[in-house]
Amino acid sequence: MFKYILLLCSFCVSFVHFGQQDPLVTNFMFNKLNYNPAATGIDDGISATLIYRNQWDKVVGAPNTTFFNIDANLNKLVYGSYGLTFMNDVIGNFRQNNLLFNFAAPFQIKESGTLNVGLGLGYVNLSLDQNWITPSGNNNDPTLPKSGSGSNAYVNFGLVWKSFKGYYVGVSSSYLNSPSIRDLNLHFVRHYFFLTGHRFKNLLGVNKDIEIQSVVRTQLIKTSADLNAKYYHSDLFYAGFTYRVFESIAFLAGFYPLKNFTLGYSYDLTINGLSAVSNGTHELVARYRYVIPDPPLERTKHPRWL
Repeated sequence: MFKYILLLCSFCVSFVHFGQQDPLVTNFMFNKLNYNPAATGIDDGISATLIYRNQWDKVVGAPNTTFFNIDANLNKLVYGSYGLTFMNDVIGNFRQNNLLFNFAAPFQIKESGTLNVGLGLGYVNLSLDQNWITPSGNNNDPTLPKSGSGSNAYVNFGLVWKSFKGYYVGVSSSYLNSPSIRDLNLHFVRHYFFLTGHRFKNLLGVNKDIEIQSVVRTQLIKTSADLNAKYYHSDLFYAGFTYRVFESIAFLAGFYPLKNFTLGYSYDLTINGLSAVSNGTHELVARYRYVIPDPPLERTKHPRWL
């Protein structure tokens, strides 16, 4: 019952507040290492994932975000898991690029599961276009920020508990050192994330699984949370939905055109005040996962039995 309680708690806590700080991703289950470095390599093998998000379609200046990440669970060959993430986020006249390197160290706890300890070292570049124009057409408003750009390094830290029974729980924090972009007078505050998930295998029959996952994001002022449920039908397709508290309902679907290759799409139906002007949010996912084979057993022959 422990895993069900954790999933329920993560969903209930989300009702405190809502808001967007770091970029939102409906397909967060394919982008866990961006939230928590300890989630790097949580799926066995080597994975490469591309996510494109067009938020609030038809709204001028709305966020457009692209993620590309590679993570590898190399415990069969060397110690630990390694990951690299690149993010490009455009909101109005702001452009942000993040490059993040993750390392996760696993510690097996008896026969219960594995505790992953993760560290992320990142580099962020933020720029502001000078072409500001107010609704009245005035581009010389002194209250508007001036154009410029700047960069800084940051540190992420996280923990993930992955049970041998199939569920996982993770907590993490990004921007631990609270980096600043002095030229733009901007300051990155710490963000905190809580991830949970469990896949119920063969729940509806052979190779017919149900998976439930959630993510809570907060910087201790505003909080946003997603709860996702998906149905997997053999190695053919998946379908499900995500509820983002007080903001949107998303529908997800994907299929596997090739072995270990996933193509997915999601559509967010806005349910807050933006629904009057937004055509919703579109998100595309492409992912390939290579399963590393077990190392071959070394066999030697004793001269007596040659």
